[in-house]
Amino acid sequence: MATPELTSLRSPRVTAARRLAKRSFRGKERRFIVEGPQAVREAIAHLVEVYVTPEAAERHQPILDAARAAGVPVFTATDDVVAEMSDTVTPQGIVGLCRFLDSPFEEILAARPKLVAVLANVRDPGNAGTVLRCADAAGADAVVLTDASVDPYNPKAVRASVGSLFHLPVAVGVPVERAVSGLREAGARVLAADGAGERDLDSELDDGLLGGPTAWIFGNEAWGLPEATRALADEVVRVPIHGRAESLNLATAAAVCLYASARAQRAPAGCRSVTST
Repeated sequence: MATPELTSLRSPRVTAARRLAKRSFRGKERRFIVEGPQAVREAIAHLVEVYVTPEAAERHQPILDAARAAGVPVFTATDDVVAEMSDTVTPQGIVGLCRFLDSPFEEILAARPKLVAVLANVRDPGNAGTVLRCADAAGADAVVLTDASVDPYNPKAVRASVGSLFHLPVAVGVPVERAVSGLREAGARVLAADGAGERDLDSELDDGLLGGPTAWIFGNEAWGLPEATRALADEVVRVPIHGRAESLNLATAAAVCLYASARAQRAPAGCRSVTST
């Protein structure tokens, strides 16, 4: 087992990594931390450095080989040093220092996306990361976070995305008005997901309205979408509640809406409701 190269918690490298726990420092350095073998594996193309304990190095040698092959420096460190760089209670022994990878909104528009998730005033990093994961799984072309939304490089958001942050374009800090107007100009129908919508998802599917390019706007976890944002959309659509549940949480509603669009876009002759039995 290799002798750790980094042993001091006061090392400048450790200090610099810990500073990235704060959004202001992440934004200044345009770097963030990824934790665990899966995240480091997914992030290899964007990594600056990798830090790993000797024990984890033995378990994850293929990941380290891939990082070195990509020209990424790999440093062994003590358990305490890697834990100091981590945000989790039980670190997995490997962390990576990663470059920001957000895409310019104009580039996303130029690609004429067919399915986009827009997060407007979403503040919880776990929810943001989970919606990003749902968008990736549904085959969305991009995720857009408005200027009032959480930082997708927040450690909790990165973990909740389970690697999906590295799979599809993500635009950050886009004013909601610009997000809506740009996506509409790019050919997308803009739908606001809200429990007070006059239309419901079943009707949208039954009427064959989800087969074209679509952008879904998802709002804040506690208060949903304000009237001003709903007014920007082409339609306000609710997910029908067939049982006794009061509502769906943000990530669940996003998954239902995105998969409904994904199914409709893949069905040559359209499709019937995905929520009805």
